[in-house]
Amino acid sequence: MSIHAAVNTSPLLRSDSGGIVTLTLNRPAARNALSEALIDALTGELDRIAADPQVRAVILTGSGPVFSSGHDLKEMTARRSDPDRGRAYFAAIMARCSAMMERVVRLPQPVIAVVEGIATAAGCQLVASCDLAVAGGAARFSTPGVHIGLFCSTPMVALSRNVGRKHAMEMLLLGETVAAEDALRMGLVNRIAPQGEAMAEAGRMAALIAAKSPLTLKIGKRAFYEQLEMGLSDAYRHACEVMVENMLARDAEEGIGAFIDKREPRWEGR
Repeated sequence: MSIHAAVNTSPLLRSDSGGIVTLTLNRPAARNALSEALIDALTGELDRIAADPQVRAVILTGSGPVFSSGHDLKEMTARRSDPDRGRAYFAAIMARCSAMMERVVRLPQPVIAVVEGIATAAGCQLVASCDLAVAGGAARFSTPGVHIGLFCSTPMVALSRNVGRKHAMEMLLLGETVAAEDALRMGLVNRIAPQGEAMAEAGRMAALIAAKSPLTLKIGKRAFYEQLEMGLSDAYRHACEVMVENMLARDAEEGIGAFIDKREPRWEGR
């Protein structure tokens, strides 16, 4: 009699350790394409994480050789037989995916993408939406929609906010694959780890984040993205207001006191 281990067929896996949540896209046979089910699963987990003060950092990765190939084109193409040729469905799925990407940005906790393989189209968008990204040496990135007559317009939003304009347009117009070294140079990823060690490096980074005041990180992440959308004077005005509120927080008082007293701070998250 043979015993077979149960296979988890959920499109998204979650594991928790020491205040760090690891989310794994789990559709390896479909190249971790962002199906309706996977988008909804990510949305649900992000909402749960946002409401959980015990979570300090999030790592996002994919199972198998592909981080994510983007939208599930087979799922989308099947709706071309709808009376409106899929217009309503396409609008709805793009809105749902965009809302999920926004949740990554708005999440109180920092999110680190780990890419050991390939991230294309909306998969590349997901990497760009994360606060930090670690790539394995063989990782590759692209927004190849132009090859199939579909400009990567929604990935463009995240991409253009993370790399230079010329770099973004090059990826979007040519659709060429970008190696890990070029992704680092462009600012799409923060670090390159030896192949197979990207998760370990992301875990080290997440542990450093988890040791900080969760309130401070929440304040800082929110302010970072808010000021990006402002003019220079408004950005400084907003940052000054944030600094004042932050200074009045208990954790800032504790952290400064600990620094002066040469001791480790005891964070309370308030």
